[in-house]
Amino acid sequence: MHEPTQAQPALPELLNDGLARVATARTTDELRALEREFLGKGGVIATLLAAVPSLPAEQRRAAGQGANELKSKLAEALAARERELQEQHLSAELAGASFDPTLPATPPRTGSLHPLTQVTRELEAIFTSMGYAILDGPEVERAYYNFEALNIPADHPAREMHDTFWCDRAGSLVLRTHTSPVQVRAMERLKPPFRAIVPGKVFRQETTDASHEHTFHQMEGLVVGEGITVGHLIGTLKTFLREVFRRDLEVRLRPGYFPFVEPGFELDARCPFCTKGCSVCKQSTWIELCPCGMVHPNVLRAGGIDPERWTGFAFGLGLSRLTMLRYRIDDVRHLLGGDLRFLEQF
Repeated sequence: MHEPTQAQPALPELLNDGLARVATARTTDELRALEREFLGKGGVIATLLAAVPSLPAEQRRAAGQGANELKSKLAEALAARERELQEQHLSAELAGASFDPTLPATPPRTGSLHPLTQVTRELEAIFTSMGYAILDGPEVERAYYNFEALNIPADHPAREMHDTFWCDRAGSLVLRTHTSPVQVRAMERLKPPFRAIVPGKVFRQETTDASHEHTFHQMEGLVVGEGITVGHLIGTLKTFLREVFRRDLEVRLRPGYFPFVEPGFELDARCPFCTKGCSVCKQSTWIELCPCGMVHPNVLRAGGIDPERWTGFAFGLGLSRLTMLRYRIDDVRHLLGGDLRFLEQF
């Protein structure tokens, strides 16, 4: 230690006093109090260092070094004493009659993936193995992409099929009613040929019940290339169904109207859960799975693609519906209800 200066207290005495008080501290609270007294803002060390500039020039270096040495030794003593107290506390617990170290620990609560997430990841794995990219798009969408670019102009009767949440009075922003807007965004950004899927939330202003919800999940699929036909569409969807249900399913196409495809279809599959009818297929032995069709030339043009050279197909999968089928969930509201009694089953 350095010799005390005329303007400062004797550092050895401060050190001895501090070390003695640390050694006799019996609780961590006492140690915290000593730490504030000696090392905290406005404490003993801070006061010594603040006084250094007022000392004669020849004394400043020794005074500063002495204060820092005092700080270092007290900090080491505080840390060592805290370890001693922790060890003493642990030894007392181990020696106590009420403590049995052989008892198993309280098991940590484990979480799990939401059933929607599980199904979405499974489908993403299936389609990426088939060469599809995974795309995303905004949930608050421009009306142009949600409607006009998909061949649904303002006076088109198909708009009445979309119970839309409008986000502004001008009618230029909406909560997207389907994942199809990403079709046009993909065509604007990607050069054909390409294959992509778009999983995500969509929103409809509907009265909720067991089969309807204002927020649900879809997955859009889009393929654009040269010579793409309905045969490619059917082959893709049959491959997808085989991977999902682990066996080949009979499928059928029924005519369906959707402004952004021409021709448009509804794809049904034989019920994988029965042969003579059940509650899942509503006793029909067929399950409606997804709307699909060949991309309308107007939609290709809106995406900057020449329909004379390129063709494509698109399909939409109801992720919420597929999740309900997979896990036999009878009420769509369970999926976003946040009830742990429901979620803990997965």
